[in-house]
Amino acid sequence: MVHEYDLQQKYEAIFPLLNERQRRVIAAADALVLGRGGVSQVARASGLSRTTIHRGQEELDVNDPTDPRIRQAGGGRKSVIDHHPDILSALEALVEPDTRGDPMSPLRWTCKSTRQLAAALEVQGYSISPPTVARVLHGLGYSLQANTKTLEGTSHPDRDQQFRYINTYVKRYLKNQRPVISVDTKKKELVGSYKNAGQTWRPKGDPQPVKVHDFPDKELGKAVPYGVYDIGQNLGWVNVGCDHDTASFAIESIRRWWVHMGKPLYPRVRTLLICADSGGSNGYRVRLWKRELQKLADTIGLDITVCHLPPGTSKWNKIEHRLFSYITMNWRAQSLISHEVIVDLIGSTTTQSGLRVEAQLDTNVYPLKIQVSDEEMAALRITPHDFHGEWNYTVKRAKRAA
Repeated sequence: MVHEYDLQQKYEAIFPLLNERQRRVIAAADALVLGRGGVSQVARASGLSRTTIHRGQEELDVNDPTDPRIRQAGGGRKSVIDHHPDILSALEALVEPDTRGDPMSPLRWTCKSTRQLAAALEVQGYSISPPTVARVLHGLGYSLQANTKTLEGTSHPDRDQQFRYINTYVKRYLKNQRPVISVDTKKKELVGSYKNAGQTWRPKGDPQPVKVHDFPDKELGKAVPYGVYDIGQNLGWVNVGCDHDTASFAIESIRRWWVHMGKPLYPRVRTLLICADSGGSNGYRVRLWKRELQKLADTIGLDITVCHLPPGTSKWNKIEHRLFSYITMNWRAQSLISHEVIVDLIGSTTTQSGLRVEAQLDTNVYPLKIQVSDEEMAALRITPHDFHGEWNYTVKRAKRAA
C-alpha cells in the first residue's frame, strides 16, 4: 500500500524536472494504480487539482504521444498566495497565536484543523479551501505532530549535586563489592485479554483477539510489579503484587529479593544501598516506608542507606531503562491474561548484555491508610546525612544479643 507521504516525496523530487503535461499524466497514472480514492490521495500529495488529474487520465485514454499541447510556463490560474501575499502571515497568526499573532485569536482554544483554519481565513476576507491550507502549511514548514514529553517542571537547585552525591555512594559500594539496588514500581497492568502495545509474528490474517474495551476485570484485577535491580550484578527481581502499591508492599518486595537473590550473592556484607525515587510508595516523605525499612534492617541484619533521586527525575532511575524497558519489550503484543503469565513473561526477560530476571507472585493483602505515629517515628534508628538528610539517610539495624 502506497503511503501519501511517500507520494508527496516522490512528486517533490520529480515535478521540478517535468513540464505541466508530464506532471498531470504521471499523477493520473498513480491515481489509476491506487484505484478507488486514488484521485483524492494523489491530489493531496501532489498539490494538483482533481480536475487536472482527471484531464491527465483522459490523455492517458487517448494515448497520443504526439500531442504538442503544453501550457506555457506561468499560465493557468494564479495561486491564492499570488492574489493575497499577506495570507501567509494571517495563517501563521492562527496556527501560532502565542508567538506570531493575536493571543485573542478565534482558534486559540480549538483544534486547528484545515477546515477551521480555512473558515477563519474566510472571515478575514481570504477565499481558500482546506486542501490549499494544508499545502500552504507544508510550504511554511508545518506538519502534523503530537505532543512530546520533554518538560520536567521546576527542577530543584541541588538536583545535579544530589546526582553527584548518589554517584559517589554507588561507586564506593560497588568498589567494595557491596550491594547497590535501584527500586521502583512498574506501571500497573490490567490482567486479562486486553490489547498490549507492540507487534509480534503470527500467521497472516490471524491477529490475537482481545477485548474491545479496557474495563478492569473484577476477578482478575490488576498486576502491580515492584522491581529491584542489582546494579553491580545486572540482575533483576520483580515482585508481582495483586493488591495495593503501598510502602509495606515495596519493603516486602525488597525483602524477598534479599532472601532469594541478594543474600546468596552477598553472604558477608553488612550494608545495603537503595536508590529510589522521591515519590510513590518508596517516597522520602512516606512515614510507613521508613518504619518498614527499620523492620527490614532488623530482620535481615543490614544497615540500609537510602538515596532518593531529586523530585521530577524518576526517568533517570536506572531500573527504568535497565530492567523495566526490557520487560515491556519482551511482552509486547502479548495479552497478560493472568498473574502467572505475567510472572513467566517477566522471568523470561533477557538481554545480550547478560541481564537475568526472576519474578514471583505476591498474593498478600496490603491495606491502605496505615498511620505511623510521632512516637513510632522517634523510635526509629535513622541517621540523616549532612547533605539533604531528607533524601539521604541510613537506617541502623538492631544489635542482636550475644
